[in-house]
Amino acid sequence: MKNIYKILIAFIGVLAVSCNADAVDERPIVEAVSTPEITAPATGKVFVLDVNKPTEEAAKFQWSAAKYSAAVVVKYNLLIDKKGGDFTAAKTLASTSNITGASVLVKDLNQAALDLGAQTDVVSLFDVKVASSVSGGVPQVSKTAITISVTPYTGKLDYKFTEWYLVGDATVSGWDNNKGNQILFRSAKNANEYTFTGFFKAGAFKTISTLGSWAPMYGGATGTLAYRGKDSDPDPASFVIAADGYYTFTMDVQELTYKLIAYDATAAKSFATVGIVGDSTPGGWDASTAMKKSTFNGHIWSLGVTSLKDGLLKFRANDNWDVSWGGTTPFSGGGNGENIPVAKSKYVIYFNDLDGSYLMIPNQE
Repeated sequence: MKNIYKILIAFIGVLAVSCNADAVDERPIVEAVSTPEITAPATGKVFVLDVNKPTEEAAKFQWSAAKYSAAVVVKYNLLIDKKGGDFTAAKTLASTSNITGASVLVKDLNQAALDLGAQTDVVSLFDVKVASSVSGGVPQVSKTAITISVTPYTGKLDYKFTEWYLVGDATVSGWDNNKGNQILFRSAKNANEYTFTGFFKAGAFKTISTLGSWAPMYGGATGTLAYRGKDSDPDPASFVIAADGYYTFTMDVQELTYKLIAYDATAAKSFATVGIVGDSTPGGWDASTAMKKSTFNGHIWSLGVTSLKDGLLKFRANDNWDVSWGGTTPFSGGGNGENIPVAKSKYVIYFNDLDGSYLMIPNQE
């Protein structure tokens, strides 16, 4: 009886294989008949992209249906490449299935233009085609591309931090609230904690968050911060520096506390140059972009509005690798030479070679 079952099972298996093979042989072969072609917008369309309207529709692209020798589901990819490109490095603007049109948002067209090497706020030309395929095979690409003009913007990063500056006769700006005031460095671990280590003259100082304005402001005494939210609020006490020298000032705007302690800078090295270096910087990993040394405090460096790419960055001294600084967090922090992650934007950059603190403020003009 067992042998009969074995023979029956074997027969069924052979029959199943035979039927599957016949089914494969009888499947229709799908062949490409005609390519999809863009019908709108017309070639020559101009796009000046608006940074304030990233989620609005830039354009509605439409194309003719690709034809195949059988009724199949057709996948379409709307492709963009730099003018004259061969589309091997093209970017995909949109994908659809059996739908011969797609809306492209401002932010997506902008990013594609940037990814293809376009400069911001400059007109660049691009070619657009449509590719079709069936189940990942039988590809077709438009025979004719339309050419569009795109002026992309830099784009704004999500940056929700508040800056604080020193003001007072103990600092570089004196009591002028908008004259190269020294910025405070922000902790990478606690966005409410700000610090500055550097030279102070004998005198007094406070902190302000808006250059040119006396409020908001922090002052304080005996380790407690006093807040002035608007001009009509009482003027807080000043922090006092008894004698010229180096100090570390730290304040926590959530805990409303501060510390002001002397800093021993006798062993601190002085550097002729400090610059940024990395694949996000103008000079890549081969050449530093020089920062400006403060004439008031020889350990504080700054760099005006600078375009950086997606990538990494470090600070280094004297255009060499003997001394370098870094960190693991974007925008602010400090570390032991790690690569700082950078997102594409225009930045103002500050650096302190005494403790390796850095501050990179994006979305500059």
